[in-house]
Amino acid sequence: MKIGVIIGSTRSGRLGESVARWVYDRAIQRSDAEFTLVDLKDFQLGLLDAAALPGVVNRQYDDPATRRWSTTIDSFDGFVFVTPEYNHGVPAALKNAVDVLYPEWNHKAVAFVAYGADGGVRAVEHWRVIAANVLMHDVRPQVSLSLFIDVVDGIFTPGERRAGELDNVLNHLVALTGALEGLRT
Repeated sequence: MKIGVIIGSTRSGRLGESVARWVYDRAIQRSDAEFTLVDLKDFQLGLLDAAALPGVVNRQYDDPATRRWSTTIDSFDGFVFVTPEYNHGVPAALKNAVDVLYPEWNHKAVAFVAYGADGGVRAVEHWRVIAANVLMHDVRPQVSLSLFIDVVDGIFTPGERRAGELDNVLNHLVALTGALEGLRT
C-alpha cells in the first residue's frame, strides 16, 4: 500500500516542510506501507476555476498541472495531511489541492498531523468535514503540534511524546487504508 505524506503549505519559510520530513522519516522505518513525501509547491496548482466540476469530468482536466496532480494522487491509497492552521482554518493551498480533484480522493484513508498556536485542532476539525465530502475516511487519532512547545527558536523540535503519538496515527492509518482496499478497486 502506498501512502502520501502531503506538505500542506506552500509559504516561503514554512514550518510544514520540517514537520512533514519528521513524519516521513519516522514512517519509512515501517514495513507495512510505502511512504512518499509530496510537496504541493512542486505542482504549481492554479486556483479552481474550471467551468466543469472536478466530480463530473472523469479525470479529464484541462490544466496540465491538475492532470499531473491527479496522476500523483491517484497513485496513493492513503494520505497524511501535514496541515498548518491559518486563521482558525485550513490552509488555502491544500484546500485548493483537494478541491481541484474529486474521484482521486474517494475511499482513501487520511490522517492529520497539524501545527499551530493551539496545535492546529480547528484546522483538523475542518479537514474532517472536507474529507467526508470527497468520500475520504479519516482516522480519529491526530498529532497536534504547538508552536509554543514543539518549535524552539523557530526550529521544529517535537517533544518526546510526539513520536508515540505519530506511531499511533500511522498504525490507525495503515489499518484503515487496508480495510478500504475493496472500495477502491
